[in-house]
Amino acid sequence: MTSDLTRMDVVELGDLIAAKTVSPVEVTDAFLGRIETVNERLNAFVTMTADAARASARAAETEIMAGRHRGALHGIPLGHKDLYATAGVRTTGGSRVLADNVPTEDSTVVRRLADAGTVTLGKLNTHEFAYGPTNEHSMFGPTRNPWNTDRITGGSSGGSGAAVAAGLIPIATGSDTGGSIRMPAACCGLTGLKPTYGRVSRAGILPLCWSMDHAGPLTRSAMDAAIFLGAVAGHDPRDAACADRPVPDYRAALTGDIRGLKVGVLRRYFFDQAQGQVVTLVDAAIAELSALGAEVVEVDLPHIEHAAAGAMAIYAAEATAYHDDTLNDRADLFTDQVRAFLDIGDQILAKDYLHAQRYRTLLGQSMATALSDVDVLVSPGIAITATPIGDEMVDINGTEDAIFGAILRNTEPFDLTGLPAVVVPCGIAPDGMPVSLQIAGRAFDEATVLNVAHAYQQATDWHRQRPDI
Repeated sequence: MTSDLTRMDVVELGDLIAAKTVSPVEVTDAFLGRIETVNERLNAFVTMTADAARASARAAETEIMAGRHRGALHGIPLGHKDLYATAGVRTTGGSRVLADNVPTEDSTVVRRLADAGTVTLGKLNTHEFAYGPTNEHSMFGPTRNPWNTDRITGGSSGGSGAAVAAGLIPIATGSDTGGSIRMPAACCGLTGLKPTYGRVSRAGILPLCWSMDHAGPLTRSAMDAAIFLGAVAGHDPRDAACADRPVPDYRAALTGDIRGLKVGVLRRYFFDQAQGQVVTLVDAAIAELSALGAEVVEVDLPHIEHAAAGAMAIYAAEATAYHDDTLNDRADLFTDQVRAFLDIGDQILAKDYLHAQRYRTLLGQSMATALSDVDVLVSPGIAITATPIGDEMVDINGTEDAIFGAILRNTEPFDLTGLPAVVVPCGIAPDGMPVSLQIAGRAFDEATVLNVAHAYQQATDWHRQRPDI
């Protein structure tokens, strides 16, 4: 039995644990063994907490055997992106700047997951301070994609993506400012959810850009993402941007019925510079939504062509403002790439930042108008498949494009507007790498977004594909 546990998702493991068929100790040991065997090839985990994990697993086993089962996450192992504060365990942000940083308290998300009974196995690699889309630049070195270890994982939650895809853990935390949950989920064949801005607290998570940062999960399925979100969502006074709104039962909302739902396809901009191998598989996924009873229409977002410039002006300015003191005093501790990005922030004028914020409002109005006519918006998750580590350019239908812009293109707009968005795997391209479908929706309507994803996953098995590693 234990040899199969690392291939299971949260729902499957949770059902076995609740039924007392397996114990949290058995599950934890299985995943720790898998990490010991595979992690060296991926560089996903950068700090292990095996002893504490086994102690937590034993405590969970005792509670469950005594009839005090906390719910679907009780006894489930996970890992935290190395931006999430963990009391007594180093939190580095992938940077030498914080190489010896040991927080004294947990971030809100870590605490809420612990309250749900999860078992933390360790911390996961991240692009330094979350400032990059490839996960190549970290004090720990690059994270490698389990589908092809010569390829990037996507970033900045690349350690989380690699770990879940390779079966080192069934679920992981991530953060998303320009797409840093959805890009690694797309590159690694996972489900990655960016909730609405303000739905989940960022308190205790190292910031990149406070007006665009989001916290969320990388999982195997929409159902697992719904379970995670139900455990962590809700108001937190420690995060001034955290909304005080009721939290629905996300798991109960996943009926899998999308008959009559109106799906808007974002053809312009989102498909325009996507690889042909991506377009083919995403179009097939959209056809599947139609076959499931959804009404599919094409939607245009006015002003969308300025999204990349608007996002860059905002996060470049905010990131540099956050790191300003360190950049002045200890610039040599940053990786060359991130230091260069921070230098760019010094060139952003106040008027540039304000124009970008005005554009952000305009784009939000465009999306709100579109979503008054349709229930969700769909597009490719990212426009390319995972590229070789070290490459800076990618071929898109015979034209060379910068990877940085190509990989961020489709995810950034929803960070600007703060709308919920999820990516789900929708095929394997001819180059052997996963392709993803992105589904976005109205503010605080994660339930509909996840239900569309769940319906698609009920009808297909792409989310059940595993890399051979």
